[in-house]
Amino acid sequence: MEHLEIERKFLVRSEEFKQKATSQTRIVQGFLNTDPERTVRVRIKGDKGFLTVKGASNESGTTRFEWETEISASEATNLIDLCEAGILEKIRFEVPFENHLFEVDEFLGENKGLVLAEVELKHEEERFEKPDWLGEEVTGQVRYYNSQLSIKPFKKW
Repeated sequence: MEHLEIERKFLVRSEEFKQKATSQTRIVQGFLNTDPERTVRVRIKGDKGFLTVKGASNESGTTRFEWETEISASEATNLIDLCEAGILEKIRFEVPFENHLFEVDEFLGENKGLVLAEVELKHEEERFEKPDWLGEEVTGQVRYYNSQLSIKPFKKW
């Protein structure tokens, strides 16, 4: 199937990743729909807007349908006003490590204190090296999905 997203998600155990980051970008995002079968996300990343539709995850939580298109930042801002309660804010760090790119999200607001790293893979069995700052794997644990963090923030766990 086209538009498959294959990724694994981890907690982050130290701020060491910040020294290795090649970029950092502020992200504001909301959800027009948080149904686990089909989430619809609006995101402002830097000065760009995006509309993303994601399908349900497979059993392992690593793979799901993802479709995304760029929209203007002003369109994204208008759509965020229509989103369900629980707008997420985070800083995303891009950290290359051993032929893979880790996206590390340091959450703000009601999710402050939570730092998650994701690595996208070409297939589910793909091997990759884990940097020292990577912690426990939380792939497939629904409470770590951004759509769920918007409903039940980290500070309320």
